[in-house]
Amino acid sequence: MAAPQHKHYYSNVQALRGGKPEQGDIALTDYHLVFRFPPESAVASDPKAKKHTKQVWFAFHIISHCALRPTPPSSGIPSSMRLRFRDFTFVSFNFTDDKQARDAFEFIRSKTCRLGSVDKLLAFNYSPPSNSLESKINGWDLYDARAEFRRQGISEKSADLGWRITNINKDYAFSPTYPAVLAVPSKISDNTLKYAANFRSRARIPTLTYIHPINNCTITRSSQPFVGLRMKRSIQDEKLVGACFSAATDFLDGTSPSPANASTQADHSPSSSHVDLSADSPDFPSDMSLSDTERMEDDLIAAPNVMYDEKTGKRLIYGAQQHNLIVDARPAINSYAMQAIGMGSENMDYYKYAKKVFLNIDNIHVMRDSLDKVISAIKDADISPFPPNRDLLLKSKWLKHIAGILDGSAIIARQVGIQHSHALIHCSDGWDRTSQLCALSQLMLDPYYRTLEGFIVLVEKDWLSFGHMFQLRSGHMSHESWFTVDNDALAGSAVRPGENDGRGDVVENVMASAKRFWSKNVANDKEAGSDQEEGAAVDEAKQATAPNAAEEQTTRLRDVSPVFHQFLDATYQLLRQHPNRFEFNERFLRRLLYHVYSCQYGTFLYNNERQRHEANLRERTRSVWGYFLSRRPEFTNDQYDPTIDDHTKGRERLIFPRLGDVRWWHQVFNRTDDEMNGELNASAATAERVAAYQASTGFSESSGIPSEAASLVSTSPSPQPPALTSSQSVLAGVETAHAALTPEARVSPPSLNKSASTGGMPAALGALQDKISGLAITKGVFGGHANNASTGRHDADDVEVDTSVTAAGQEMKSMG
Repeated sequence: MAAPQHKHYYSNVQALRGGKPEQGDIALTDYHLVFRFPPESAVASDPKAKKHTKQVWFAFHIISHCALRPTPPSSGIPSSMRLRFRDFTFVSFNFTDDKQARDAFEFIRSKTCRLGSVDKLLAFNYSPPSNSLESKINGWDLYDARAEFRRQGISEKSADLGWRITNINKDYAFSPTYPAVLAVPSKISDNTLKYAANFRSRARIPTLTYIHPINNCTITRSSQPFVGLRMKRSIQDEKLVGACFSAATDFLDGTSPSPANASTQADHSPSSSHVDLSADSPDFPSDMSLSDTERMEDDLIAAPNVMYDEKTGKRLIYGAQQHNLIVDARPAINSYAMQAIGMGSENMDYYKYAKKVFLNIDNIHVMRDSLDKVISAIKDADISPFPPNRDLLLKSKWLKHIAGILDGSAIIARQVGIQHSHALIHCSDGWDRTSQLCALSQLMLDPYYRTLEGFIVLVEKDWLSFGHMFQLRSGHMSHESWFTVDNDALAGSAVRPGENDGRGDVVENVMASAKRFWSKNVANDKEAGSDQEEGAAVDEAKQATAPNAAEEQTTRLRDVSPVFHQFLDATYQLLRQHPNRFEFNERFLRRLLYHVYSCQYGTFLYNNERQRHEANLRERTRSVWGYFLSRRPEFTNDQYDPTIDDHTKGRERLIFPRLGDVRWWHQVFNRTDDEMNGELNASAATAERVAAYQASTGFSESSGIPSEAASLVSTSPSPQPPALTSSQSVLAGVETAHAALTPEARVSPPSLNKSASTGGMPAALGALQDKISGLAITKGVFGGHANNASTGRHDADDVEVDTSVTAAGQEMKSMG
């Protein structure tokens, strides 16, 4: 890369970070703000200072907010520009000349949110130094889909494991947001796939992402089906899902994947050449003992749902498994709300060979709001040395969301790796929560993905190839609203910690008043006992058309969400809890998050594999993986132990999260562990001392805590660690085919009373469906060709139901 040309240069600018001032000079290039200190004026007067000159580079495209605070010369207060970056760096620059401050602000804005085209980003102009190691590594060659499936045992030349590679999407015409290389059951023809595609959003059919090397159980993924209020079905989709759940057993037993032949399959698990890791096996590792929450989840999934063939009386075992799962990552009520626009979740009457579980993982809007609250807690890091606002951190529920994603992934990993079951995962479109669950569950199951190259393959496969919309979710093209001018500063007041960052108080007050007004009316409109999830459900069921080519070149605020950030945060939790099981270190995850936003490499540009192929990124840009592999020592974990031995504690193939030990990823927020986790760590230490005291005295919770232990508890007002108790499990409920229910009455655990379980629909869901049923049902809205997956007309994570035509619609709208 050629030396950058300085477009603008400003001398003697004061930088503030952590409340500490530093005098220096600012140079602006087309892609970076460069701060050099001490300033040239100081170096000129003291030549010795030149040896201590430093410079810090800030990439324009990781700016998440830039606020100009102009002041009149008569005020005696310098005009300032406050910058907040996507890597949670906070810096303020004070200019002695107001004109310079305005000039710098406008230049940065023109180079971010006013580019107009993706190919004007840094990636298209970056190249490493010609003699560097990075220049010799082509990161684009690291991932090959066919090679990865071949590693898993699936290829045209290898033995048939019940799966085949199809070229149906080689030109991306079948499903534009899916990869070109897809693995599907061997017994399912391409013609059947074409029919099945009409039943799945954006033609994202159930397809293989992972096959377990020990028991041949699989993880497949898809988008939501077009069920709608009319409860539509697709024979081809049912056949495809059934084949996914029985493909490996078909290979072993030589039987047909059709559910009709399931009765001929024996009641057994797939053969294994390795240690049996079923939970009741003597080989089950001791440190994998399940927590109460995990046992509750597994027991609920394993609840009696036995089916028998009416003619032979034999027990039906699909895929030689008992607990094959369809995992809907959404809260159940959100899934029901999607039926209003012709989508929804599988009708289990037609998928009798599996159970469906709902996970309470919220949508992209809830996650975005959660991170915004975290930012509010730390946003004064430029002008203040004080720790973050712990009340705001708690209110953000960020750790709760991370723990929930980990919990859902662990459920899948346990079912596949321990219970020998298959899992089909989807959310709405199958590229956000689905990618999180697929990738994290594989990270827990397969040691290969815990190596540096393996993790890169995992990101390429389950995030990039399967169509996570990095450009829209990351906001690569920035947005005008991220640049604000605080004209209130013209009064001459200086910015202080706790003030709004660039938004006038008047605007804030108006917005707060409006929020209180709507909250009050929504609360009055809701029926007694309604679930708080209803608002999120309606939000997820809002109607909108997919962005066209021009819109995809711009950032839509409602599309921005920290989905991949959450995946990296969850990976950090696993790394922190299992420090010797990962080849890469924490810094690797942090730098990866940085380069998702930096736009320095082409890896994360655009929204899917097809767009990257059409943009010819392989030839026009560099891959970020070359950067990491050329600096391998910097990103290697010194504690890594690659040995796998299921008989030795700490060396098992499978790893699982300890949900009670989820902590803030303090490094990524540029804070110390004590600042972010001090109270959580103190609370955990207190709990351990109480537990140790109880163990030593033989006291249990039921028999009462001695006074000494009680004093330990009472002296610590800190909140408990964000563990998921039985009442906080991410598992929202289990749904099965009604015809297959056993005569015995089933009772859901108290924590699941608000879920869509087999015991019936809770009042909140019923109320929502009553409201939805009042909408006018037409073919153009709820089914048929209007929702054809190939047209891609719906963005299921952000759609708005047009309810203006009916009174019932207005009532539903007020709920959102």
